[in-house]
Amino acid sequence: MIRRTAAALALFAMTATATATNAAPRTYEIDPSHTTIAFLVDHIGYAKTLGKFLKTEGSFIYNEETRELGTVSVEIDATSVFSNDERRDDHIRKKDFLDSKAHPLITFTATGGEAASDTAGTVTGDLTVRGVTQPVTLDVTLNKAAPYPFGHKKQTMGISARTTIKRSDFGMTYALGGIVGDEVQLIIEVEAIQADD
Repeated sequence: MIRRTAAALALFAMTATATATNAAPRTYEIDPSHTTIAFLVDHIGYAKTLGKFLKTEGSFIYNEETRELGTVSVEIDATSVFSNDERRDDHIRKKDFLDSKAHPLITFTATGGEAASDTAGTVTGDLTVRGVTQPVTLDVTLNKAAPYPFGHKKQTMGISARTTIKRSDFGMTYALGGIVGDEVQLIIEVEAIQADD
C-alpha cells in the first residue's frame, strides 16, 4: 500500500494563508479523485508526450494559523504510469526508464520551503526515482483554502506545483540525444482534505 504523503500538499502548506480558526496542527490527506501528478517530455522534437500516474496517496501535518508544516512526503505507484499507449507504458515501466519492478514507488520528502507571498512560494525536498535520490525545488501556488462547498464540507486546500527535472540524473539515459528528451516537466494538481483527528 502506498504510504500517505504529498509533495504538492507540502508545497501548498508552506505558502497557505491563515484561514482556520483552530490553531492546532492538523492532518490533511490527498483526495485521490481530485489529484493529478503528470509529466511532459519531448519526443524527437515533434511534440511533448503527456503522461500521468494513476495511483498516489499523501498527507501532511499543517497549522494554517502559524503556517508551520509538519511531516510531509509523497509516494507514487510507479507501475500506474499512463500515457495513453499500452506499449509505451510497458516500456516506461521497464529498466530503460522507471524500472518499476525493482523500484515500485517514487517518493518525495520535503526538507524546507520559502514563501514568496501569501499564495506562492517554493518547497525543496528529496525526490527518489529508481532508487536514486536527488534534490528538487517545486514552485507552488495555493489556489484555495476553504470548507468544501458540498459533500464532506471539510476544510480543503487546493494546490498547484511545477518543477523540471533531468531523467538522466536518476539513471534514465535511454534514447538521450534527440529521441526522448532529458528534461521532464512535472505537473502537480492536488486537493487535500482535513482529516478527522
